[in-house]
Amino acid sequence: MADDLDAQLDGIFAARDRDDMGPTIDALLPLHAAHPEHPRVLYELGGAYDTAGDEATALGYYERAMERGLAGDLRRRCFLQYGSTLRNLGRIRDSLEVFARARAEFPESVALGAFESLTLHAGGQANTALARLLTLVADHVEAPELDRYRPALRGNADYLASLDDGPAGEP
Repeated sequence: MADDLDAQLDGIFAARDRDDMGPTIDALLPLHAAHPEHPRVLYELGGAYDTAGDEATALGYYERAMERGLAGDLRRRCFLQYGSTLRNLGRIRDSLEVFARARAEFPESVALGAFESLTLHAGGQANTALARLLTLVADHVEAPELDRYRPALRGNADYLASLDDGPAGEP
């Protein structure tokens, strides 16, 4: 049954149109009715609402997907989307808490680091955000032209991180 459900979900997303998520949501709702507690169904429905611009609705689905045991790469992706949605809704502190949990579970995730940097920036921590991005570039971007400059990137990242630009989410 799980394989069949995954195949159905995969098919729905293969056919989605990001500019018109109505048909995708309409296709997911019967699966949600049949499997209201299934973590992937909850996550995918949340993502569809999120893409459609209904971020407030998406939050509940993301939260329930995580509570119901969403695991592996889907969990990492849910963390990223959940944290980003919180940021987009102006809930900077909550977003940073989600990214902190996510980075603890997935410390090597470059995508989580990049989107966490967006939240830091949105929260007024531009120096910290740029420092984190420079570190990601130094540690994960494979480009021969960067090799000789990795120490300089890390040094600049350390300097920027040492500047106090206040706690994110503070007015």
